[in-house]
Amino acid sequence: MTYRVVQWSTGNVGRRALRSIINRPELELVGVWVSSAEKAGKDAGELAGLDRETGVLATRDAEALLALKPDCIVHTAMADDRLMEAVEDLKTFLRAGINVVSSSPVFLQFPYGTLPDEAIAPIVEAAEAGGASLWVNGIDPGWANDWLPLLLSSGSERIDRVICSEIMDYSTYDNPKVVFDIMGFGSKLDDLPLLLQPGILTLAWGSVIRQLAAALDIELDSVTQHFERLPATEPIRIGAHTVEEGTAAALRFQIHGIRDGREILTLEHVTRLHPELAPDWPQPAGSGCYRVEIKGEPDYLLDLQLYSNGDHAEAGVVGTAARLVSTIPAVVQARPGLLTAMDLPLTTGRGLVS
Repeated sequence: MTYRVVQWSTGNVGRRALRSIINRPELELVGVWVSSAEKAGKDAGELAGLDRETGVLATRDAEALLALKPDCIVHTAMADDRLMEAVEDLKTFLRAGINVVSSSPVFLQFPYGTLPDEAIAPIVEAAEAGGASLWVNGIDPGWANDWLPLLLSSGSERIDRVICSEIMDYSTYDNPKVVFDIMGFGSKLDDLPLLLQPGILTLAWGSVIRQLAAALDIELDSVTQHFERLPATEPIRIGAHTVEEGTAAALRFQIHGIRDGREILTLEHVTRLHPELAPDWPQPAGSGCYRVEIKGEPDYLLDLQLYSNGDHAEAGVVGTAARLVSTIPAVVQARPGLLTAMDLPLTTGRGLVS
């Protein structure tokens, strides 16, 4: 069966999703939405960085793309600074009867217990009204902290604690808005960026904790957050930006699922702009990794390294895009509504071996 697909945005993740869609025989690219006039009218192959044309031209006409009635939209548009607008976009797609796989807003990967019921209900109602499904995922939040730890947990006799970590050097991550505006690198240590405003960490990554708790049948008493920031010890050049000495250059945050006063589940990010910063914080395997630790019987420690052209940050972008595209058939075939990782069957890289 062939699935007709529209790619929604061609930024870092969208460009790689577009490549993946074009290269998969079970998918037919029928449309591409772009936000800028400069990209409108360009062939999808050019936007994907491929050396061939597809005959599909990018457009800013959203209504024309919805009128194509694709089986699925791959939605990768930036949502960190426009959460409610992004949710409205997703509801529009669903009401039109179009299934959606999306990389954001990330709290929708498992909103139960994180968002109030009245915030979730309109999304579910839009999906059921259109007979369509929505699945939000990626690599983090995503398979690095849903399927990966849950797979390991099946080999446990006893589980005392689960810790999922992203330990990365972000100096090569090509997304200035995220790195500087949202995460606050390069800012004064007492100027809190969007990510570190009260409740934002538990909104974004509390969904990871809630989903693990649901999958492992754990009742939590609370979900808490904690963060630390450290300054650059010398100027650090990041693309066109310079992070000055004394401004934020390392960030460690944790979201904990608490039961009976103990940290049972933990999601942790350790982010540096230089490998020599914060030497006492957890260190990655290689230059960057996703880590899963299960304390119990037995203890497990899994370090997942990833590289694309030698770069771990680019590999994370590729992995996020491929995760979405790989699940299109399963999402199209799933029940209407808001789906989580626990609702889908095992998804593999079937058909990708060259």
